[in-house]
Formats: sequence, structure tokens, C-alpha cells
Amino acid sequence: MLSRRSFLRSSLAACSLLRRPERIVHTVTGPMPASKMGLTLIHEHILVDFIGADKITADRWKREDVVAKMLPYLQTLKQLGCQTLLDCTPAYLGKDTLLLKELSERSGIHLLTNTGYYGASDNKYLPAFAHTETADQLADRWIADFQNGIDGTGIRPGFIKIGVNPGSLSELHRKLVIAAARTHKRTGLTICSHTGPYVPAFEQLDLLKQEGVRPDAFVWVHAQGSNMVHYGRMVREGGWVSLDGLDTSNVDTYAETLLLMKENKFLHRTLLSHDAGWYDPDKPNGGSIGRDYTVLFRQLMPTLNKRGFTNKDWKQILMENPAEAFCLNRD
Repeated sequence: MLSRRSFLRSSLAACSLLRRPERIVHTVTGPMPASKMGLTLIHEHILVDFIGADKITADRWKREDVVAKMLPYLQTLKQLGCQTLLDCTPAYLGKDTLLLKELSERSGIHLLTNTGYYGASDNKYLPAFAHTETADQLADRWIADFQNGIDGTGIRPGFIKIGVNPGSLSELHRKLVIAAARTHKRTGLTICSHTGPYVPAFEQLDLLKQEGVRPDAFVWVHAQGSNMVHYGRMVREGGWVSLDGLDTSNVDTYAETLLLMKENKFLHRTLLSHDAGWYDPDKPNGGSIGRDYTVLFRQLMPTLNKRGFTNKDWKQILMENPAEAFCLNRD
């Protein structure tokens, strides 16, 4: 029989679980339980404009044209079972939250957008003030997006998107990481950093830890060029390894990598996507879609299923991990 003390301890633990608020994510149409994300692509693009932060304006594209071009792709994803997509286009690269809201409502796919600034590509997509403002000033801008909505739309970001160059972090990019850390601490938003090589990945992780951010709030974007040694280190630290460059040319490579991730018991910290799309305002009718959003479903899944991947494995990578990685109120 339970002692009185054991009974009280068990009862208090049960009450604590009952009181725990439901985990949520912020989509472009409002907050949603993370458990409703379903099958999720964590790194894709609807619209990207590469003209540069000093020249970009919202009148470079017409929303109705982008909707006409991109809606059928989202409808196809919906038919294939995809329920949620994270649009990773940052500010000053063509992020259009009202466009995303319309596409979400018309396609039935939950879409998440972001706050933050992109320093990769040698700062071409950073606004001038990002060079001079402090980390706290940048964080205040991103926190305002979360508290008040982006650009007066009322649409709140679902994650933070930053970008850094390959190699050791510059002082400017260290500032972006610190701003992201301070934004996370006041909002709970997960930090997705366009990174690539392992050197800046672990420099960012160390900087985030110095700022008091847990590693499970960090997503190492474009990690696919690294290897199991570095994936293992990131997993043991508690961060997320994002393999997000899947296309028709590398299906076999991705299959081998994911089999190794499973063999090494890293799947619980693995995220997967295409980095696909997108409508390009500089090209007639938005140009051709460079990467297909459906390679995962139509090519990678059949390939891995033949080699022993199970429904449990897919549920882990495409449903459980995104919900865990992007929920706002972690344990």
C-alpha cells in the first residue's frame, strides 16, 4: 500500500500535469495546439525576392498572381497528407504575411511565418539599421512582432529565422544570434538559423547557452552537408538537426543519412524538409518552381519504406519532432 507521503506526492504530480497549459504554435491564422500540426514540412518557401534589403518593396509582386501560381502546389501537398508548412522566407527577402494567410485559408494547410533577420549571403538582406542597432534593439523589434503582429497585420510569428555565413561568426552575426536568444527568452519562439557547416552551428549553440537558452530551442538549418560525428554532438547537446535540402537529385543520399540517423538513435532530434519553392518576382510569372515540395512523399518515402523505415519512424520525424521543436511552452 502507498504511504500517505507517497500518495500526496503522486497526487501533487498528477495535479501539476493537469494544470500544465496545452502546448501551442502560432500560425498565420492564429494560435493552434501543437498536437494539431500533423504531418509538417519545417523548411519551405512560397515567395522569395533576392533583390536585396536596400531595394525590396511590397509592390514588386501582386498577391493575386502569387496565389494563382502557388495555391495548386499547396493543394497537392494537402492531398498528399501534409497539414502544416513553415514558410522560412525572412523579412527583406519577400516575407508577405497576408499572402501566407490567404494561401493558408484557401488551401487548408496551416502556415507559420517568422521574425528575425537574415545575415547570410554577406549581409545583402540585412536592413541598414541592423548594422548599427544593438542586440537588444533588434530583439525589441522581433518581440514587438510577436506581441503586436508583424507590420500591423496582427499576424504573429511562429518562430525566429536568422542566417549566418559559413565559418566563424562575425561580430555582426554574433549580434543576430544574441538578439535571437533574447527574443526567445521573452517569447518562447524557436530559433532557426540558416547555417550549413558545423563550425558556426556550434559557435551559435555555445553563444545561446551563454545567454541562458536551452539547446532544444535551436534548429541547425541546412545541416545536411555535415556528418554523423557532428550530428551526434548536436543531438547529445539537445539541439535539432535539420536536413532540409531534399530534391530529386539527392534522394539516395538522404535515404542513407536517415538510415544512419535511425541506426545511431538520432531520429528524435531530426527534422526534414525540401527548402522548396518558390515564386520569384524578378522572373516572368514568378519563374519555374526550382524544387518540388513532393519529393519526400513521392520518392524518399517509398525508397526508405523498402529499406525498413516504419510508420513510427515517419511519425517521429514528420509529426512528433516538429510539434516538439516549435511549440512555445516547452517543459
